[in-house]
Amino acid sequence: MLELGKLQTLEVIKEKDFGVYLAEEGWTPNSPERGVLLPKKMVPEGTKIGSLLDVFLYKDSEDRMIATTSVPKLTLGETAILEVRDTSKIGAFLDMGLEKDLLLPFKEQTHQVRKGEHVLVALYIDKSNRLAATMKVYQFLRTDSQYHTGDEVDGFIFQINPEIGAFVAVDEKYQGLIPRRELFGGFKVGQRVHARVTKVREDGKLDLSARDKAHNQIFTDAELVMQVINEFDGVLPFNDKADPEVIAREFKLSKNAFKRAVGHLLKEGKVEITEKSIRAIKH
Repeated sequence: MLELGKLQTLEVIKEKDFGVYLAEEGWTPNSPERGVLLPKKMVPEGTKIGSLLDVFLYKDSEDRMIATTSVPKLTLGETAILEVRDTSKIGAFLDMGLEKDLLLPFKEQTHQVRKGEHVLVALYIDKSNRLAATMKVYQFLRTDSQYHTGDEVDGFIFQINPEIGAFVAVDEKYQGLIPRRELFGGFKVGQRVHARVTKVREDGKLDLSARDKAHNQIFTDAELVMQVINEFDGVLPFNDKADPEVIAREFKLSKNAFKRAVGHLLKEGKVEITEKSIRAIKH
């Protein structure tokens, strides 16, 4: 069976001046399958009747199924980060590694995309039996990664819910989440992140932190706090008892991380705390 949107190994059953026709291995003249065209410019040298070729099946501009030996950046049901080549009245067109760009309809966009932007999408077959992309990828992301707690991973933020956290596609295909309590780094949709697995849930989903382990992160946080204090001419107009919202706004840190950083600076003799401020100590 010829399957749209998938990589298949097919047999050459007919040769023409403009290319060759392919069908499933074992095809006979009595088979109902008529075959799919592989254009001449895609036919490998030495190909003949009976040759087996690895191809991808999609539809050309005239809505005919066609084969290509080019390898696409994603196949049916998979997810990948693709570049927006152009936009139009019907949606956006993405570079999927083939001659024909992939349509991302407006209704499948989670925000209006721009030319040159990189977006995480899944490949599906629409109601017109054509390949299309969707940014509503959650259901397509997998939960069978081999990662364990403590592993470092690379991911792409595709959605942020302030009440839940930042949804991350790890390796562009696994479900990950930076929980709400970790949202202090000014994250945004479309951002690539390097993170640490803090928990592998029973369903296989990954909890992530973009921060280092506390005993390592404290040095980075302390440098950040000191930098901000200096930007306030050496006197921060609040102390370590400030509201979490104020700390998050000024430092992109949780209150606990801020207090650990200030404690580290106190221990090193770099600051002093008053009833209403944190002051840099000049040596």
